[in-house]
Amino acid sequence: MAIYAIWNNKGGVGKSYLTFQLASEYARQHPNKRVLVVDLCPQANSSSMLLGGMIDGESRLNDIHGRQQRLTISGYIDDRIRSPYVPTKSGASYITQVSQYNSKIPNNVYLVVGDEKLELQSSQVSRATLPGPPDAWRTVHLWITDLISDIKHSWNNEDSCIFIDCNPSFSIYTELALTAAERLLIPFSADGSSKRAVKAVLSLVYGQRRHPNDTQSDFYNESNRYNMSLPEIYMYIGNRLTQMNNSSASAFKTVVEEISDEIYSVWQSTNTPFCIHPSGATRPNNKRAFKSMFQFEVNDANTASVVSGALGIPINVLTAGPKIVAGKPQTVNQSQLDKQAPNLQELVQRIE
Repeated sequence: MAIYAIWNNKGGVGKSYLTFQLASEYARQHPNKRVLVVDLCPQANSSSMLLGGMIDGESRLNDIHGRQQRLTISGYIDDRIRSPYVPTKSGASYITQVSQYNSKIPNNVYLVVGDEKLELQSSQVSRATLPGPPDAWRTVHLWITDLISDIKHSWNNEDSCIFIDCNPSFSIYTELALTAAERLLIPFSADGSSKRAVKAVLSLVYGQRRHPNDTQSDFYNESNRYNMSLPEIYMYIGNRLTQMNNSSASAFKTVVEEISDEIYSVWQSTNTPFCIHPSGATRPNNKRAFKSMFQFEVNDANTASVVSGALGIPINVLTAGPKIVAGKPQTVNQSQLDKQAPNLQELVQRIE
């Protein structure tokens, strides 16, 4: 079992879309494993896609949010706010089997539903790290670890794979997610702001200083203080990149190379943790081998990508032909599916 956080310190890089596709395809390729998505983004976009997309998914999300017992991530956080320093053992009661709402998703996919109420709870969670016992910061930062532990225990610790969709900003929920995660997937888009965001990830999580006198984040310092492990970088993923002749179009390729160089320089010069994969593989000893292991590019399927997310139909289940999205006709071409579907299949094959 492995726990993956999907995060970049920037919105708009497609992390929720990637979470939706990764979880669905991983479950399809591994029908005997349970797959869990923990939606820690207040926008709850991955939950919406998994539950059926822009119309049906939003309706189902609103229904779940409106129930007296809020079986969402915020319901669990409420439990922990009431009992910040003693585990509630209640995590397993907050999972939803996605196929009960969306038949296009394999029946081995489970979800801790996202919730916009996270924004309102944020200050309460942060305050819980300040008073109380000497290790209050550590205990609060293990809340999501406890949630996952509760769920695993309810599954008799059967083999599973877990994806955490993170808030794009470096919020308290991002910190809790990264504490729970064993591995980090960093999606990026091919633009200059993505390069800055990747630098921010390396700084905020791993203490990489852009300038010698830069202050390191409280998260990095406190994690070291309590000897808490940081997630290992598993892969950085160019998400829905424009393609030409089977490689990133030249302008995009330039930015991808810049981001690749940034991460490779960290690999060369510091002790930032990277996860060598597959298990037992040789540690890369040059840039080409490093990129082969840690860099991946997902092609843009254009209309097919939009329809996939809008209808809550994974790209490897979506078929070509006419579709109705929000009451308007759209056409998915097979050529669009052929751009992205094989990418995602290959990407999931690299997820251990």
